[in-house]
This record gives sequence, structure tokens and C-alpha cells, in this order.
Amino acid sequence: MHVNASRWVPAPACTPGRDEDFGYSLARVRVIVAGGHGQVALRLQRLLTADGHAVGGIVRNPDHVDDVRATGADAVVCDLETTALDQLAGLLEGVDAVVFAAGAGPGSGAARKDTVDHAAAVLVADAAERAGARRFVQVSSMGAGSPPPPGTDDVFAAYLRAKAAAEDDLRNRDLDWTILRPGRLTNDPGTGRVRLGPPPLGPGEVSRDDVATVVAALVVDPHGIGQTLELVGGDTPIAEAISQL
Repeated sequence: MHVNASRWVPAPACTPGRDEDFGYSLARVRVIVAGGHGQVALRLQRLLTADGHAVGGIVRNPDHVDDVRATGADAVVCDLETTALDQLAGLLEGVDAVVFAAGAGPGSGAARKDTVDHAAAVLVADAAERAGARRFVQVSSMGAGSPPPPGTDDVFAAYLRAKAAAEDDLRNRDLDWTILRPGRLTNDPGTGRVRLGPPPLGPGEVSRDDVATVVAALVVDPHGIGQTLELVGGDTPIAEAISQL
């Protein structure tokens, strides 16, 4: 049973949901994905819904609703740069896990790196705490928390600072959090094999398919709680890599 997504298209703020709207009692885990139209997020939602979980994807643009629905997830139109904490917390009531996979995206300036990659992450974590949604997986970036390498342009440096600030905020919260820092993302088909562990793992690349598979596993697995993890392509099967955390 899925929510009628047409009732989830208010703008610019969110409309709180109720358990009976989502039909959560029929699913194993109730998950909200912030940044539901991202390339990793769309893959993630497809994996989670295929496994029988109840998933809602938060998007800013109403034009992205159909893409989220096509993954089997419900779509929630909500601008994380403008919505109030109370409204977002209402949306997260009854949710088991939250994935923050939002980002300002290519072409955005330094200011939006702060308002989305940092401030929106803080807002979603605030809402998760208020709603009692304990599991929180934050998709960050390799390089966050380290000085930008020489020659880094100002916007990318601002992006890394925003991701690091969001990480620092999350580490101080009473949530079952995991921070995941993927390497350079590719659209290559997933291999199901990775290197996953505490930093520094070193530079590397990883497919978006494999990132989504790792996040989907972390959402339902207690391994990795309270850890900052880096992720690149490798030789270890994903299930084994997670079990070794």
C-alpha cells in the first residue's frame, strides 16, 4: 500500500503525514530519503522498495515527483531551504530511518552549498531527533574534513566545508548515525564489491549503483553506527564489507 502522492505536493513547505497514509504497518522499515531525486537516491529508493520497505523521497521540484514514484517510493515535495522544523518533524513521525542524500548540485554557487549541503542537513537531523527517527545515514563526500587540495576552486572548497560542517553537527547528536563518504562517483554498472572503512582509505572512484547498495544495507543493518566511513570500488562483497565494520 502506498500513499496517494498527490496529497504530498504542497509548496514551499511540507505537510505532516500519518502512519495510515503510508501503510507503514505492511513494510519492514519506514524510510525517508532527503534529496530523493538525486542519482544515488533514485537508485536507493528502487532497491529499498524492491525489498518491501516503505519509502518516501523528499524533492524540491514538483516536476520530479513522477521520477520518484517510478522507483516505487512515495514523493514528498518539500523545500528544505525554507520549510519549518515543526513541519518537517511532522513528516518524519513514525519513520524508522532517514537518509540525507541532498545536495545543491552542479552549477550552484558557494552560498547554496551552505544552505543545502550544511544547513538542510542540520534541519533534517533536528527533525529526525524531534520525531524519534533514530537511524540516520548521511551521504557526504570523500575529502570532507580535510583541507582542500591545492588548486581546488572556490565553489568545490565551499562544498567540502559544508559537508564537513554537516558531519560535525551529526556526530554530536543522539542518533544512530553513520556518515558515508563515497569517492568520485561514476555511472558504471555496480560490481557489488567495494572497499569500505574508516578514513583515510585514499582516493578512488565508486559507481553510484554500489553507493546505493551500501546505503540500502546500512539503513537496515546495525553495523556502522557511530562511524565515519569512506567508500571506493574494491574486491570485497558489499555484505561482507559491512559485516566487518
